[in-house]
Amino acid sequence: MKKIDAIIKPFKLDDVREALSEIGITGMTASEVKGFGRQKGHTELYRGAEYVVDFLPKVKIEIVINEDQLERCIEAITNAARTGKIGDGKIFVTNVERVVRIRTGESDHDAI
Repeated sequence: MKKIDAIIKPFKLDDVREALSEIGITGMTASEVKGFGRQKGHTELYRGAEYVVDFLPKVKIEIVINEDQLERCIEAITNAARTGKIGDGKIFVTNVERVVRIRTGESDHDAI
């Protein structure tokens, strides 16, 4: 099993969710996060004073899938989240050792 953490622009969340749904992935967790990389942030004006906004709003999507779904999932996220501009985000893939569904006690592939 694999876990995908994808950091994307907030306005792309619905597009990514739809793209994942089309390939049969329906379960995910989305969190509002803040961060920066090459995009670095920007300056804003507030009551006449200029200040730097270092951390930009992003959305983090967490998905646990079977390994055979990995490439399609990465492709769906990439295609749906891409704007072609700096700050489109990143995808991180890690191994998952165990999954347990709390309600039923099912584990691993049955729990996904």
